[in-house]
Amino acid sequence: MKPQNVCVGSDIGRSYEELYEWGRQRLSLAKISEAQLDARLLLEWCCGADRNTLLVHGDHVVSAEEYDGYRQAVERRSRRIPLQYITGEQEFMGLTFEVNTNVLIPRQDTEILVEEVLKNLHDGMHILDLCTGSGCILVSLLQYSNDSTGIGTDYSEPALQVARQNAERILGKSAAEKGRALFRQGDLFQAIDKEEKFDLIVSNPPYIRTDVIKTLMPEVRDYEPILALDGREDGLFFYRRIIEQAGAHLYGGGMLFLEIGYDQGEDVSRLLRETGYTDVEIYKDYAGNDRVVQGTYRSIVAK
Repeated sequence: MKPQNVCVGSDIGRSYEELYEWGRQRLSLAKISEAQLDARLLLEWCCGADRNTLLVHGDHVVSAEEYDGYRQAVERRSRRIPLQYITGEQEFMGLTFEVNTNVLIPRQDTEILVEEVLKNLHDGMHILDLCTGSGCILVSLLQYSNDSTGIGTDYSEPALQVARQNAERILGKSAAEKGRALFRQGDLFQAIDKEEKFDLIVSNPPYIRTDVIKTLMPEVRDYEPILALDGREDGLFFYRRIIEQAGAHLYGGGMLFLEIGYDQGEDVSRLLRETGYTDVEIYKDYAGNDRVVQGTYRSIVAK
């Protein structure tokens, strides 16, 4: 079935308005839930225009390059490839991060994690970001603080390459040279020296139960990295490991912040308390679901 009221293939009109209408209908047929929004965003991206320009100059005729680029982008989106992997970027905490299929797409829910950490982040603190992915958490924390430093670790070297690029673009080319933002490959704390300690440890680890992954939206299930999603049988595999090992790398009074699934608040809080963490708190996201758990590490030897 072809989109109605607009030509397809080589006969698609070449004005903003005609291209947008074709894209909207093409994505609707592909059952993209936000077909209208995605059609507009892809048109803005392909033509280097903003929303106001598209509205005011709907009859503007696009170039052959823009025309072909938009058609290809819409076809890719109709195959359920995430829009962010098509455009190569995603907004997070007011910053633009580069993304590709080697990293999870930063989500608004994770901004809750960053905001809670920022409330406890003071000048000059040293931060560890486990499962850093695109680096969006660590880079945002460093961008919005003074004289803080951080290390991001990830099992995936391709993911770390994305994180390094984001840090360089947002924090500056000298961020790594000055030791402000470093990224290391390894399985959680494997990349950290035994004696290395931090004021804050933060992580958005894989937390989706293995049997749930097959039920996720195609955009997530088929395109986002499985290593960054799969929390094993009960979804708590990485929380157990992080909570068990984090104390050895926190100064006394240091804090651990974890993003969690909507139904994991009580389980992760219990793990923290059983391991000796105090002042354990759960924070909700904008939808009212449990999203972040924090705990304070108490040690005999203070910093």
